[in-house]
Amino acid sequence: MNVWPHVISMPLYLGLLLGIVVFFRKHYKLSAYFWLASLLTIPLWMMGNVDGWFRWAKIVSVIIPTIIVGFSRIAIYENKQGRIWDFLKRDEFLWFFYGILFLNIAEATIKDATLGNYFNAACGFLLCVTIPFAPTFWRFAKEGYADLVAYTTGSWNFIYTTWNACFVYAESPTYFASSLCILIAAELYPVLKGRPELYITARIYTLAAHLLIRACYDVFPTVMNSSTWFNPEVLRTWGMINFVIIVPYVFWHMWQLHNNKATLSFKRVKAS
Repeated sequence: MNVWPHVISMPLYLGLLLGIVVFFRKHYKLSAYFWLASLLTIPLWMMGNVDGWFRWAKIVSVIIPTIIVGFSRIAIYENKQGRIWDFLKRDEFLWFFYGILFLNIAEATIKDATLGNYFNAACGFLLCVTIPFAPTFWRFAKEGYADLVAYTTGSWNFIYTTWNACFVYAESPTYFASSLCILIAAELYPVLKGRPELYITARIYTLAAHLLIRACYDVFPTVMNSSTWFNPEVLRTWGMINFVIIVPYVFWHMWQLHNNKATLSFKRVKAS
């Protein structure tokens, strides 16, 4: 197996994805209009780059919310007035983004189960269970550029990353290397910032960019094909490890909620 194409292409793609997160976080207005304009590429999607219900559901359920995130940031940052702007600024609207995250995990979980990757599917189900509730643990930041902040924990972020990587390994081995890049970028960015609550923002922009590239012109089977990496024993063991890891996390998560400690522990605030 020739690994040199991956040694070169994966770090380059990882760097590009990190740059995308930085750019779209800073340029909140351009971000909204860019992702709105990305819908003009739908004819390219229909030329064979997006096929099957899962691919269409995935890209639509990522691009549309990314557009809405952009306009919500404009509404918050510029304090826009009007019926639609006011709706986008309401705390209750944060449930929409919670629901989209839940839906995206659920989509992959169902697909995982159909592939027989049951332990990893169980992990996906428990990830849905442990998503911090909106609007208590979700907000658009007043400071900076009105980032969408979701108070997931560093542990939840890591489990999501390894669960999703295992899912892609099972569902699309050819795209495992490129998908690993977007997962590492989303994991790495909040670590570098020391702010785990930026994980969802990083995940939104890296995933949206990756899916758009694949939908318009799918270069990854050529420059980053990882189909030969697949091993069913690795898949089975990996799924089991993910399940074993998340079980104690579920108990911790529920314990924090039960004892009213979640506001402090999820948001990493020291008790006074």
